[in-house]
Amino acid sequence: MAERRYGAAAPKTENTIAGADWYGRQIERERHENTFFVDLDLTEAQTVGVVFHECTFRRARFNSSSHQASAFVNCTFVACKFFDSRFTECKFVGSMFEACDFDQMQVQGGDWSFTGLPGAALGRASFKETRLREADLTGASCKAGSLRDVDLSGAWLHGADFSACDLRGSDLSAFDPESVRLKEAIITIDQTIVIAQALGLDVRPK
Repeated sequence: MAERRYGAAAPKTENTIAGADWYGRQIERERHENTFFVDLDLTEAQTVGVVFHECTFRRARFNSSSHQASAFVNCTFVACKFFDSRFTECKFVGSMFEACDFDQMQVQGGDWSFTGLPGAALGRASFKETRLREADLTGASCKAGSLRDVDLSGAWLHGADFSACDLRGSDLSAFDPESVRLKEAIITIDQTIVIAQALGLDVRPK
C-alpha cells in the first residue's frame, strides 16, 4: 500500500462489511466510522450528507454514483473504481488513494486537502473550484485533464505530468517548472507570471 504523508499509518478499522450491494441506493445522513468495506457496490447510488470517517474501501465500485455534501475523511481507497462518478461539495481531507480508476470522475467544489494521490491517473477526470491544498500528487498524470480554479497551494507535485491540462484559474504557486511537465498546459496570462517567477525570471513592468 502506498505510504501516507510523512509515513503516517492508515487508521485502524474495527468492523468489516463485505460484498454489500448498495446499487442505486439513496443514502442520506448516515455515518460510518472505522469500517472496512470490501467489494462494496455503490454503482448509481446517491449520497447526501453521508459521513465516512477513517474507513477503508477495497475494490469498491462508485461507478455513475453521485454525492452531495458527503464526507470521506481520512479514508483509504484501494483498487476502487470511480468511473463517471460525481462529487459536489464533498470533503476528502486526509484520504489516501492507491491503484484507483478515476475515468470521467467529476469533482465540483469541496475540500480534498492533504489527500494522497501519488501516481494517480487523473487525465480523464475534472476538478472545479476544489481545495487540493498540500495534496500529494507526486508522479500523478493529469495529462489532458482539467483542474480549473483549484487551490493547489503547498501541493506535492514532483514528477507530475500536466501536459495539455487545463489549469486556468488554479493556484500554481507550488509548481516547479523543472520538476513537472507543463508542455501545452492551458493557463491564463496572470499565471504565466507565476511560472516565470518560479523559473527565476525577474518579471518587471515595461
